[in-house]
Amino acid sequence: MGQVLTLDIPNEVYEPLLKKAKQAGCTPEDIVLEWLIRSMQNLTDDPLLQLAGTFESPLIDVSGKHDDYIGKALQEELSRSHYG
Repeated sequence: MGQVLTLDIPNEVYEPLLKKAKQAGCTPEDIVLEWLIRSMQNLTDDPLLQLAGTFESPLIDVSGKHDDYIGKALQEELSRSHYG
């Protein structure tokens, strides 16, 4: 047996959710539960998470700005290869 979770979902989210559930022939609760299960599996099955905390860095905001850092490094690399 599982746990009961009550959510207050805004109408602008619930209406498309209800439409998707009707198209799939199930309830909105079924759709949300499926999404939650998949999301949790993605979090727990992510092999990169095993590396979390294993590298030292002077940067303290990598988790929130990793895309920015990757983009900046890529831009610098492309700039060097194009002009170097």
